[in-house]
Amino acid sequence: MNYNDTISYLYAAAPMFQQHGKSVYKANLDNTYLLDKQFNHPHKQFKSVHIGGTNGKGSTSHLLAATLQSAGYKVGLYTSPHLKDFRERIRINGTEIPEQEVITFVENNKILIDNLKPSFFEITTLLAFCYFANEKVDIAIIEVGLGGRLDCTNIISPELSVITNISLDHTDILGDTPAKIATEKAGIIKPKTPIVIGETTPETLPIFMETAQKNGAPIYFAEKENFEQLPSIELTGIYQEKNRRTTLTAIKILREKGWKITEEAISKGFANVVELTHLQGRWQKLGANPTIICDTGHNEGGIAYVCEQLKQQTFEQLHIVFGMVSDKKIDHVLALLPKNAIYYFTKAQIPRALDEKQLQSQALNFGLHGNAYPTVESALDNAKKAASPNDLIFIGGSNYVIAEII
Repeated sequence: MNYNDTISYLYAAAPMFQQHGKSVYKANLDNTYLLDKQFNHPHKQFKSVHIGGTNGKGSTSHLLAATLQSAGYKVGLYTSPHLKDFRERIRINGTEIPEQEVITFVENNKILIDNLKPSFFEITTLLAFCYFANEKVDIAIIEVGLGGRLDCTNIISPELSVITNISLDHTDILGDTPAKIATEKAGIIKPKTPIVIGETTPETLPIFMETAQKNGAPIYFAEKENFEQLPSIELTGIYQEKNRRTTLTAIKILREKGWKITEEAISKGFANVVELTHLQGRWQKLGANPTIICDTGHNEGGIAYVCEQLKQQTFEQLHIVFGMVSDKKIDHVLALLPKNAIYYFTKAQIPRALDEKQLQSQALNFGLHGNAYPTVESALDNAKKAASPNDLIFIGGSNYVIAEII
């Protein structure tokens, strides 16, 4: 098998949630424990930090990894989803897992995969854990895939856990209120293990407090932490201010636990996070004259920040290339979007994508006007043709829309 054959096999043998949605989600850890035992508990061979939440967990994971990397540690980073290449999910000091590592792992375990039929995320997680263990990383930053309590990353015993915030997302799986979602996310709070909460609401605060108390877990609230100085951050989205404070709170706890992280390492990590970890899609500028910006915010909370950021930009006309997946509550998102924009409704080339004409029709109910295009490429091409040099083109709505233009 070559690399492309290997990835094609994985997608076929273990369908990916991001492609197919709830139908491939497994609401238990049975397979995870079986795989973990089969591979001799690789997650016990390295230190880790566990990062969950609705929005911001990716940026926070990358900021923390970049800082620890700048402090001289060998740092594993496991995130999802990927935008272009599967190997983006698994990195050590910013370098993607080699193609041959993926090929060898799958070839050596093909019979197990065929017999056990794990989900795509289950087998990917064990691949990451085995790789980090074999490469003897000093610490791995592990991002939760979905939820927390039943996420297969939740078998780790981390140095600390982080929950960035709670917003309505994956409500068909995690629950339809912030309190229900917070309960699922709080499932990563471990006994006697520090937990950092990036952002709270009156509805979620009692759940975090109660879960931490039951577990004897010291709880820290990033919103209440006072820092003498806040390092400059390369990531420019206004929502990164909260991610910065959350990451700094996690660093404070790691320092107290004996990790040697200097102020210089913090400054370097925050100022060079894209170069160090290759983070993409966070208020990322793709072009000028007209300005072209993309962002992976894809739920109510994420889009709210995007819309606030758009209000702060200077332009003559706003053009928005927009597509979503079919299992989101899109009315909540559409209600937030600016009405003064010209829209180019589209869809990514995945089974979960919402039909562009259906999106156009629903958007019209919220006063959002524009044409529908069957591909992201055609939508963006038409936006570029229509835009003047002083206009702004924003691309978003779904990670998969972003993936097709980066």
